[in-house]
Amino acid sequence: MKLNSLAFRLAASSAVIACVLLITAGLLLNSLFQQALERNFDARLRAVMDGVIGNVELSPDGKPQMAGQIADTRFELPMSGWYWQVSAPDQDASSALASASLLEKRLQPPASDLALRDPDGAASFYIKDSEGKQLRAIEQKFSLFGSKTLYSFIVAGNFDELSSEVTAFRRLLWFILGVLGLGLLAATLAQVRFGLRPMQELQQKLNDIRSGRSELLEGEFPSEMQPVANEMNLLIKTGFEVLDRARTQVGNLAHALKTPLSVLTNEAAKDKSPLGHKVVEQTEVMRDQINLYLDRARRAAAAQSIGAITEVEPVLQALARTLQRINHDKGVAIALDVEPALRFRGEQQDLEEMVGNLLDNACKWSRAKVIVNALKLTSDDGRSWLEIAIADDGPGIAPEKRALAMKRGQRLDETKPGSGLGLNIVVETAAMYGGTLNLQTSVAGGLLAQLKLPAVA
Repeated sequence: MKLNSLAFRLAASSAVIACVLLITAGLLLNSLFQQALERNFDARLRAVMDGVIGNVELSPDGKPQMAGQIADTRFELPMSGWYWQVSAPDQDASSALASASLLEKRLQPPASDLALRDPDGAASFYIKDSEGKQLRAIEQKFSLFGSKTLYSFIVAGNFDELSSEVTAFRRLLWFILGVLGLGLLAATLAQVRFGLRPMQELQQKLNDIRSGRSELLEGEFPSEMQPVANEMNLLIKTGFEVLDRARTQVGNLAHALKTPLSVLTNEAAKDKSPLGHKVVEQTEVMRDQINLYLDRARRAAAAQSIGAITEVEPVLQALARTLQRINHDKGVAIALDVEPALRFRGEQQDLEEMVGNLLDNACKWSRAKVIVNALKLTSDDGRSWLEIAIADDGPGIAPEKRALAMKRGQRLDETKPGSGLGLNIVVETAAMYGGTLNLQTSVAGGLLAQLKLPAVA
């Protein structure tokens, strides 16, 4: 899955949204669990508060005293974390009535904690005792029987006792949410792969068209993609129609010019004057140029055609046999090393023309041997290419003259037969297919021509 792919964008956006929602849900559930614990704990403290209120009365000297005992023995254990305390508004906290568990210590909550009260007048808050225990406490004011003074009743419990439950709940919560997140991620990836499968099928069908296995996009596509497939089919059909019309016009032009040129050549040949020779010479040039540009137009139209596939090895073998026979007297040997099942994405006659020109030049300049290597390459963007490397043991071409050699009509050695068009034709034909021709120095010291053309994947 590449970073710039639709699959990555869909999966990544879904994963981010799922993470945000799961983290939010985890924090919310943890908060709700904390609040539920506090409510349950406060209910226990209120029950103890009711017991304390029911057992506190005024002594004959007007001070509060405990008439009975609290059933919970934790209020008797020293510094157990469970305490109750009763104090008058103007009374020093150190002299307040308190549970035995407090010993000589007393609870002194901050005034800010006592300011916030519920509709029943009770204040709930957290406080630490002298030993550092986290206490949950409630405070409420009541007047005792026989007195109008509002006494402060405080009941506190050890909230640290619930910390293990809170920790266990949090671990279980985040574990479950983590498993759920992984499940959602797996479901998202499966959904993305299933949802984008029609695009993969469309890509495969387009590759079938380019490979010559099909002519149009066939089959049903999702409603969102069917208009695109229909437009592509119309575009492909239009391309075929344009190609047919271009080939027809090329043929018509060739036929229309053939007869007038033949008439001019025949009439001028009868005239032995310098003018007649000049006309014959120029008509031959016109015929060569017309053939050249008509052939170029044919190659351009053919290069835009869809589905042309050519097996490389048979073409190279046939050219090698032909050129070895032609250069039999010179004794040039052509060695082939072709990767199996290598196919050119183009027409056979264009491949024959390109490789034929390069092989002909190699045989013309070679001393004894020409080596041809053909292999398949894959570019960084995933496209398939074939490289045909033709090396000879001749004199080669100087690096500063290689660019000039590929220009039209340039001949570096007038002693050898030729028109100076071969390399330029190879360059132009290869460019029509998006390919290139590169000239280097071979291992044997001669010329190495590297022809790069599109291949069938």
